[in-house]
Amino acid sequence: MLEHGGRLRAAAQRYGIPLSDWLDLSTGLAPEPWPVPSIPLDAWARLPEDDDGLAEAACACYGAAQALPVAGSQAAIQALPQLFAPGRIGVLEPSYAEHAQAWQRAGHRLVRLAFGDIEARLDEIDVLVLANPNNPTGERFEPSRLLDWQARLARRGGCLLVDEAFMDCTPGYSLVAHTRRPGLIVLRSFGKFFGLAGIRLGFVLAEAGLLARLHGRLGPWTVGGPARVLGLQALGPASGAARERRARELRAAGERLAELLHRQGLPPAGGTALFQWVRTPEATRLHDFLARRGILVRRFDEPASLRFGLPADEVGWQRLAQALDDYQKESA
Repeated sequence: MLEHGGRLRAAAQRYGIPLSDWLDLSTGLAPEPWPVPSIPLDAWARLPEDDDGLAEAACACYGAAQALPVAGSQAAIQALPQLFAPGRIGVLEPSYAEHAQAWQRAGHRLVRLAFGDIEARLDEIDVLVLANPNNPTGERFEPSRLLDWQARLARRGGCLLVDEAFMDCTPGYSLVAHTRRPGLIVLRSFGKFFGLAGIRLGFVLAEAGLLARLHGRLGPWTVGGPARVLGLQALGPASGAARERRARELRAAGERLAELLHRQGLPPAGGTALFQWVRTPEATRLHDFLARRGILVRRFDEPASLRFGLPADEVGWQRLAQALDDYQKESA
């Protein structure tokens, strides 16, 4: 299993700090969960049904033509490589590592690409896999560039897969409106923007034939009834104003986090509304310093860096600021 953020129990055991005393900034989730509506008993007692309107609600919310609900975008990440004949898969690095592992496990050959390599090496690959915005670097790709790459790949029977897990606050960069195109697949995550990762809900947006094949691969009832009820409520038109308000608040919080890190001598190399990414040779030391104070951030080895998520309240903001201030004083 690959390393991920959110392993709070392991951190609590390692550092001897109770779970309740931690400030967990390791996951890149919206810190305030979306209000959970009352879940009807039928959602728990009956098998879920695909014709409940959830796919249509996702299409209307995201601006897509068709959508397949899945048990978190991770389910699609693991299943999609099995729909393709073995080929050469371009994967962006650093990025969300589950993509590369899933394609490699399915028998494909990886072509590892840096951010600036894609244009020159596009003709070497059959499928290009990237995240926009990228995780953990926060780099963004202009839609026009992505659509050009997609067209070049499609002319050779290739495919572009874009993971838009952190796109909700910057929808102008999304490709969802173009997902009728053969050879374009977009993934959207529900849990990150709505702060409800435990519900395990995501969506695959692509042309109908590919979605049918993926649905067949995943099988029936992949998304449980309670998750479907919650998804319908959060993605529906009645929640539109609340979603817009949340997006504004998250963008402001992301800017606040970037400013805090700048003031503490840790200027972010990139980020999104939900996280900021700091490259530093002191990543391991700073990670440990914060963890000993009950603050968990996400550490990366290549390149040496840290990803900071958003605190949930003013107490958390002040706690992070104080810990970073203490670190700078100790390092002086």
